[in-house]
Amino acid sequence: MPVAPLNLLITRLSPPPIPAVQSWGKSYDGALGPLIDLSQAVPGYPPHPAMLQWLGEAAASLAYTNYGAIEGEPALRDAYAAHVAELYGARIGAENIHITSGCNQAFMCAAMAVAAAGDTILVSNPYYFNHETTLAMLGIKTELVACHASEGFVPTVEALIDAIVPGVRALALVTPNNPTGAIYPPDRLKSLFDACKRNGIWLILDETYRDFLPEHYGAPHGLLREEHWLDHLIQLYSFSKSFCIPGHRLGAVTASPRVVEEIAKIMDNLQICAPRAAQGAVAQALPALAEWRAGNRHEIELRSQALRDVMAGLDEWKLEAIGAYFAFVRHPFQGRSSTEVAEHLAKRAGILAIPGQYFGEGQDQFLRFAFANANAATIGQLHGRMHGFSI
Repeated sequence: MPVAPLNLLITRLSPPPIPAVQSWGKSYDGALGPLIDLSQAVPGYPPHPAMLQWLGEAAASLAYTNYGAIEGEPALRDAYAAHVAELYGARIGAENIHITSGCNQAFMCAAMAVAAAGDTILVSNPYYFNHETTLAMLGIKTELVACHASEGFVPTVEALIDAIVPGVRALALVTPNNPTGAIYPPDRLKSLFDACKRNGIWLILDETYRDFLPEHYGAPHGLLREEHWLDHLIQLYSFSKSFCIPGHRLGAVTASPRVVEEIAKIMDNLQICAPRAAQGAVAQALPALAEWRAGNRHEIELRSQALRDVMAGLDEWKLEAIGAYFAFVRHPFQGRSSTEVAEHLAKRAGILAIPGQYFGEGQDQFLRFAFANANAATIGQLHGRMHGFSI
């Protein structure tokens, strides 16, 4: 009897990388202290008590037990539109907002809205692995835009132009970047956006970590004030990190009403609507917890500086880029794969990090540290474990 086949677009993908890396930590004997988990990007501090209260009240309310609007709860679309308009100094209304179940779903919706199987979407190299695998399972081709350590892993317009091939529908970027932490300057984003416009392609801009830009940074960019942005820009966001609620899965798309309408068709088939109770709670939290969120930004800066201090004392390791939640670190073991280095680091030093090779071609000399997971004191312990480490 023949075995029924599965979808090759799925079966050819590797298993999710985070559980694989975390499994290495189970072999660590604790000799150097507790395991330091710098693998997954999760907030290393709890939600605000009011956030938990609002979530509980919303979850217990009959008002949120039925299906909601596909595009999102009106209260959250209004609140988030007002937030985006204030942050970017742009004219943004609820008609520009679509709420999704997390930013990964926002990316899938954006990709499906602009590209079909056989089309191409450009991603940076290194890339966020969930973006690459999402496109692969949809049958959308990827081409890589080279990002080099010498440029701080910020893509150049020249690299973008070199990557454009027939059938390209969009360029997908993440800033602050996952995995490198690189922060794309506003003028560079403007140049990349202009190149997208000239070539008739979309810029899909994932800003999941924008709340953790350096203090007093201001607006991340001015693209939402650009002429014709509605025809070339789709902006993505996650509420998970800023409000410390990744398990409640809530993200957002900012785009033209035309794009929002198309995404609603996709969402109606994927999920119908994003989690309603979480939407109700975040609609209250957006204006109410601004000061608390600013404090969290400062806390992440302290953790970032702690890692900078550690790396400054490790001559054999090199910090190539850092920002928001992430650092991209060059390991010193020539001829050894990043997977081998990361596995030994987990099992023998009790440090979980993601191998660079999970993030694209030519990244085998790097490890990704998601340092936001640990406080400054814990980060300080890395020096003792990494200094003199060998495999």
